[in-house]
Amino acid sequence: MIARYIHLCVLFAAAVVFRGATPLYGQPSDSVRRIETVTVTALKSQTDVIPAQTLAGEELQRLSVVSVADAIRYFSGVQIKDYGGVGGLKTVNIRSMGTQHVGVFYDGVQLGNAQNGQIDLGRFSLDNMEAVSLHNGQKSTIFQSAKDFASAGSVYMTTRRPTFDEGKRNNLRLSLKAGSFETVNPSALWERRLGRRADASLNAEYMYTSGRYRFSYCKRAGYDTTETRRNGDVRALRVEGGLFGKIENGEWRTKLYLYDSERGYPGASVREEPGKFRHEDRQWDRSFFAQSSLRKTFGRAGLQLSAKYANDWLHYLSDPRLDVTTMYVDNSYRQQEGYFSAAGEFVASDLWRCSLSSDVQYNTLKADLTGFAFPSRLASLTAAATELDLKRFRVQGSLLYTFVRDHTEAPGASAGDRNEWTPTVAATLHPLRNADLNIRAFYKRIFRMPTLNDLYYTFIGNKNLALEYTTQYDLGAVYSKNFRTGALRRVELQADAYFNRVWDKIIAMPTSNQFQWTMLNLGYVEIRGIEFAAQGSWQAGSIALTSRLNYTYQKAQDFTDPADEWYGGQIPYIPWHGGSAILGATYGAWDANYSFIYTGERYSSRANIPENHAQPWYTHDMSVSRRIALRKTTLRLTAEVNNILNRQYEVVQCYPMPGTNFKIKITMTL
Repeated sequence: MIARYIHLCVLFAAAVVFRGATPLYGQPSDSVRRIETVTVTALKSQTDVIPAQTLAGEELQRLSVVSVADAIRYFSGVQIKDYGGVGGLKTVNIRSMGTQHVGVFYDGVQLGNAQNGQIDLGRFSLDNMEAVSLHNGQKSTIFQSAKDFASAGSVYMTTRRPTFDEGKRNNLRLSLKAGSFETVNPSALWERRLGRRADASLNAEYMYTSGRYRFSYCKRAGYDTTETRRNGDVRALRVEGGLFGKIENGEWRTKLYLYDSERGYPGASVREEPGKFRHEDRQWDRSFFAQSSLRKTFGRAGLQLSAKYANDWLHYLSDPRLDVTTMYVDNSYRQQEGYFSAAGEFVASDLWRCSLSSDVQYNTLKADLTGFAFPSRLASLTAAATELDLKRFRVQGSLLYTFVRDHTEAPGASAGDRNEWTPTVAATLHPLRNADLNIRAFYKRIFRMPTLNDLYYTFIGNKNLALEYTTQYDLGAVYSKNFRTGALRRVELQADAYFNRVWDKIIAMPTSNQFQWTMLNLGYVEIRGIEFAAQGSWQAGSIALTSRLNYTYQKAQDFTDPADEWYGGQIPYIPWHGGSAILGATYGAWDANYSFIYTGERYSSRANIPENHAQPWYTHDMSVSRRIALRKTTLRLTAEVNNILNRQYEVVQCYPMPGTNFKIKITMTL
């Protein structure tokens, strides 16, 4: 009763609370409008209390990447699981805590997958993306939805907001990409000024690729033969429509999103006989969502409202008549989600502010599986937060209450109600008056609910699973300096040391039958790591240069059972060392970009033995582009070469990645 009373009070309070100076979607709206013209983009301001990293504007567009997942690889502390090729599943893991602990937000509203808790970032194109940012813990603001407080780490995707030159009412951009693997990727963006306070946009993109590429295959003792990766074709259509408006002391945004695809899954290359790599698994996806957000100020107070409806359909087919090594699977799943959030903030003085936010989310899952439980989930989240700003010392604290109630059509199958309180405390200190040096630290305790698959999947789910908890500790510093003379114009350095603990890790374990698995709580993991990031901007005559360097060291150990032979070993797919480098140059109408990614040695299983050892890998990518002005039209030509040295590597064991590949891009802006 207390929790429900608090929830109702928060919804009422949010209707009268708001801070006027806080901009939409966590960043000033003016900066969003100017972002395309920025040629040097920092990791975020040193005023961030919690570590954050951002790729935006030209820096993001110059990278030789296709999807959001490809761009995130350049952040420190991140592991991307990539199952091969353009169409392979791509999920993100932040600081080794697991994919399900990562919240993914699209224009300020979280993307959901109650079925398995994973968001495939390979589905999100950079064609209309303005910025991608990664936050450890949570964003460094207290004025946000309760969902923003509910993850151990978050990825935020911000799409383009229309901007118009003076006197112009329409923008049109046409683009065509073509390259290796028979890839064809046309897209179009139309923007329209509807009035002094309203704009509209429509963006459509289609992609086809055969997904076929050559790879070297190790039969027993080394790379001794070459094969072709098959069944990796993708046909995908994405359509987005947006409305953007301003009201007195506020603004709003509405987004409609449709994604429709068919793809093949090429499977693992584990067969010894050359040429026997045929896999015929197919998957069809159709996803739609509509979402709206509004912010408005009322003097020292204000309001943020967000609402969303999502409908996702998935069909998976595995036919042994086409591939004798597989079991027959022909299942369809449909998820629906309704979401509403109200948040408010009150600025008591220049030193102190507080906020309340409350979210309600309802999910359903249906499937054509025998004996399926047909679960639904009602989740209510309420967050209270406060911030004290003493100019040179800033501290934030928040407390999140989460209530979850599951219902199933099968009697007695429900896992029952769950409710938890989880805190976060963060602080930053500016110790020197004459230097941009900030020391920061944060503590956060959070959990993840078992997914609907974890609890209710036929023959596999376990309704008695406990919550999977994580506790995070971070201590770091950021320093920046601008130079008026010399080649180096700006430098920014970040360093963080962190310690994470994960309890009751949820994993799948085989039963007496290898074709029937079950979900169990098993495991305690300790993660120690160091992250370092450096950025610089340079000016050498008429050549402008930007540079970015990231390095991560992680020791993620399994301390589940002292009697276990593998006690204290590195957990699967977590490298001890990893890093990336980006160098960009601009000279007149020419742009060039070089990028490098390195992932060190790791193990594919909790058994740290030679048979499970995964080799380190690295890639070099390069792109060159030129802008050509043609009366009222601007033409941009781009050539990209990826994996220049034709490195043979695997991100996930037995899922080979492409070698050297090429791409040409033509963009026309009217």
